[in-house]
Amino acid sequence: AGDGTTSATVLAHSILQEATRAVSAGLNPMDLRRGVDEAVRHIVQQLDEMSVPVSTKESISQVATISGNGDAEIGALISDAMERVGAEGVITVSDGKTLEDELETVEGMRFDRGYISPYFVTDSKAQTCELENPYLLLVEKKVSSLQSMVRILESIIKEQRPLLIIAE
Repeated sequence: AGDGTTSATVLAHSILQEATRAVSAGLNPMDLRRGVDEAVRHIVQQLDEMSVPVSTKESISQVATISGNGDAEIGALISDAMERVGAEGVITVSDGKTLEDELETVEGMRFDRGYISPYFVTDSKAQTCELENPYLLLVEKKVSSLQSMVRILESIIKEQRPLLIIAE
């Protein structure tokens, strides 16, 4: 689609093939690695010199159109999305159930699935849980007992702010 994926794959395959051939012929693998590292530094420097910043809505639309297989509508949609979320924002593209392309902007974060109990729902009509200015607790494993979190929970209760726990 013009994003260089195929070129990068063919190039990586060729480098691997030639490197395997060179090592089989007796080349020191560490010398080979140093050579590849030096070549990468040189190529990255050249690409940095050749690169053109993409910052205007029109240029973003052009790049997005190329990545979207030449579809100018997709390019314009992605350009609009970039304008809304900014350079540091996140854009997620997904298949829809309709024939129309649409852009949906979400402020904050959204989880496709999440709450364990329907008692967590704050908006019963939309069946969603919306929290204003919550504390966020990230736990890298399953929470099976609240005993280890009692101190944290007590201090949050004193603050009178909601708590969002994200765990396995």
